[in-house]
Amino acid sequence: MTVPDPRTPQAAPASAPTPPPAPRPGPLRVVVVDDHAMFRTGVKSEIGRSVQVVGEGQDVATAVQAITATTPDVVLLDVHLPGGGGVEVLKQVLAVNPDQRFLALSVSDAAEDVIGVIRAGARGYVTKSISGDELIAAIRRVAEGDAVFSPRLAGFVLDAFSGAIDIASVDEDLDRLSAREREVLRLIARGYAYKEVAKELFISIKTVETHVSSVLRKLQLSNRHQLTRWATDRRLV
Repeated sequence: MTVPDPRTPQAAPASAPTPPPAPRPGPLRVVVVDDHAMFRTGVKSEIGRSVQVVGEGQDVATAVQAITATTPDVVLLDVHLPGGGGVEVLKQVLAVNPDQRFLALSVSDAAEDVIGVIRAGARGYVTKSISGDELIAAIRRVAEGDAVFSPRLAGFVLDAFSGAIDIASVDEDLDRLSAREREVLRLIARGYAYKEVAKELFISIKTVETHVSSVLRKLQLSNRHQLTRWATDRRLV
C-alpha cells in the first residue's frame, strides 16, 4: 500500500454545486403597480387572502422605489403608466436586480403591448378580466419561474417568435406615435366614435380629432378606414 507523501500537493476535492436559494418563508410578497388607486385597492382585496401586498406604485418613479425597497417575489405591473410605462419600470429594476419577476396585468390586449413587456423582461401577461383565483394562481406560477399568459395573448408571443408578426416594423411605426396617440389609435380601430374615445380617455372631442389627424399624418394614411386596416393587419386590436 502506497502512502501519499504529505509534502506532495494533493488535488482539491471537487466543490459541491451551489444550492439554489431557499424560498422565503410565509406568503408570497407582491407589489401592485397601477395608476388607478381604485384598481389597486380591488386587486389587494382579491389577492390579499393568499399573498402579502408589500408595496404599491402609481407611476414609474413610485413603482421603481417600491420594488427596490421591498424586493417582492412578484410585481403585478400595468403596461401604461405615467413616466414611461411598464417597459421603463422593467428596464430600471432589472438593471439593478435581474432576478426580479414581473407579471403584466393590463386592460390592453394589443400585440405591441404584450410583446413589448415580454421583450423587456416580464415573465407573463394577463388581462384585467382575470378572476381573483386565476390571478393568485398566475402569481404563484411566475414566482416559481413559469411563464403565464392569457390564452389569446400567448398567440402573439408565439407569432412573434415564428416571424408571423414583424415586430421590428411594428415598433418602428409605433415609435412615431405618442402614448396618447397609441391609445386613440387602438380605440378608433376598434370602432369607437370620437365621442366614445373622448369619454374613455377623459379628453375633449376636439383633442381626439387632433390626435387622429396626427396619427394619420405620421403613419401616412388617408382616412379612418385605412387606420383600422393598418392596426388590424398588425394585430394591434
